[in-house]
This record gives sequence, C-alpha cells and structure tokens, in this order.
Amino acid sequence: MFHNNNLRYGIITPGRKSIYFSLCAVLFWSTAATAFKLSLAGMNYVQLLFYASAASAIVLFIISVNNSRSELKNLFKGEKLWLNLLLGLLNPFGYYIILLKAYSLLPAQEAQPLNYTWPIAISIFSAIFLRQKLTFKILSGLIIAFFGVIVIATRGSLFSFEFHNLFGTSLAVGSSVVWASFWMIKLFDKRDDSVKLFGAFFFGAIYSGIYILIFDSFVLESYIYLFGALYVGLFEMGITFYLWMRGLQLSPNKAKTSTLAYLSPFVSMLLIALILGEDIYTSSIVGLLLIVSGILFQRIPDPKKAV
Repeated sequence: MFHNNNLRYGIITPGRKSIYFSLCAVLFWSTAATAFKLSLAGMNYVQLLFYASAASAIVLFIISVNNSRSELKNLFKGEKLWLNLLLGLLNPFGYYIILLKAYSLLPAQEAQPLNYTWPIAISIFSAIFLRQKLTFKILSGLIIAFFGVIVIATRGSLFSFEFHNLFGTSLAVGSSVVWASFWMIKLFDKRDDSVKLFGAFFFGAIYSGIYILIFDSFVLESYIYLFGALYVGLFEMGITFYLWMRGLQLSPNKAKTSTLAYLSPFVSMLLIALILGEDIYTSSIVGLLLIVSGILFQRIPDPKKAV
C-alpha cells in the first residue's frame, strides 16, 4: 500500500533514486571510449589527462563543499595530505596516463573491453589484502575473463597466438591493476567519497601539469578539442564517479545495482561503431562477452549460503 501511494503521488524512493543515478553513470561511461578517441585526435594523451583532471577537480570541489565542508578543511593536513598524494598518483594520474596511452595505440573497440578487466584485478587483490578465499567459482570466472582478453588481443587468432599490439594490450590490461590498487586504498579511507575524489583529482591534475611542464607542452593544435577534454573530465571522471557512488549508497541491494555497470561496454561498443565508424571485429564482441561472463559468473550466489 505504501509503495502504491508513493507511485500515486510521485514520490521518488531511495531505491528509484539509486536506479536513476546508476543508469546515468552507466550512460555517461558508455560514451567515454568514443570521447577518448575523438579528443585524442587533437591532443596527446598527457594533455587530455591534464585538462580533463582539472575540469574534474573543479566539479568535485563544488560537490565536496556541499557535502562535507569540514572534511575538506583537513585536505592538506598530516596523514590526509599523504593519502591524497598517493590516491592522486594512482588515479587519475597513473590510471589514466596508462589507459589513454592504450587508447592512442589500440582501436577503441579493443582498448575499452580490455580495460574492463578491473573487476578481475579487484578479485585478486581482495584475496591478497582482504583475505577473501579464491573459490573454484572465482578462479573459473578469472580464467573465462582472461580467455576473453586473449581473444581480443589476438583478434581471434588463438592458435597462432600473434598479438597485434602487445604493448597497447599490456597497457589497457595494466590500467585495471592500477585502478584496483586505487580502489583498495580508497576502501580503507573512511572520509566522504566526494572529498576523497576531489583530493585525488586535485593532486592528479598537479602531477599531470608537472609532467607536461617537463616533458611536453600545453599548446594544442586546435583549442576546440578542449571541449572533448572538458566532456571527459565531467562525464567520464568527476560527475559520473559521484553519480555511481550515490547510486550504490542509496541502493537496497548493492550487488544487483553494481551489475548495471556491465551494460556500459555493450552500449559503448555500439557508439564506437556508430560515431567513430570502426568496423567491429567478431573477436572484440566474443572477447567482451567472455570478459563480462567471467566477471558475472563470480557473482552467482552460492545456493548453500542462500538457504
């Protein structure tokens, strides 16, 4: 009866808000691969990282001021300062400098699903640092997903085992390890999520700015591409991270809500074909299906525990 009254009077329940936030995040993440490739046509991967990180830091600062002004005041104090420095080094600086370099070397249809191996890295790290058991189900899922990586990297030539771009493949998969490291450290950080993200992106923008000063240039061929960097900063990084976290916080079933993230690579593949005009390889689709299937296989509930 209460649920029906909510529907009748247009009341949005926390569960519904969770779905709205989560689906918005999934939609924005689905555009990331296309936005990366379009932006990289007019700037290099380090420039894209700097401008996107700076845009993300600004929007996350605004969110942090609204959410937890008291925690924000401690951003540069003692242990919190060192924690922010470490988080920013891992993500966005380390994670995106590796990932965007991979996108500059690989077709978007390959870089995107290879990067989606981050849940595999998190499963392994959880076993190492959180002492969670690597069950037969988890190991089976890891093997299935790893097989998907091989299918994509060899473009289906499994028996010849010829990698079309081993360096690019290694970067795309390696970025997931950096992301998992960031996720593990953030897990033990009990501050407000928006403050943690702002601290990370603030210092990440500084790291990438220093890198450009020493090794590169801020000058772009055409500043129209800054709109691409702004889009990446807002809708791949800042706002979207926050939407996803809010979706999980409000969700009555976080495990089910988190599975919505696996819609993203399939929508992304469609956008890559429609907007970038890439001819999608059969191996990319098969590899993506194997990676996502392997990840979801690990999440199948144990019937014995459900009883």
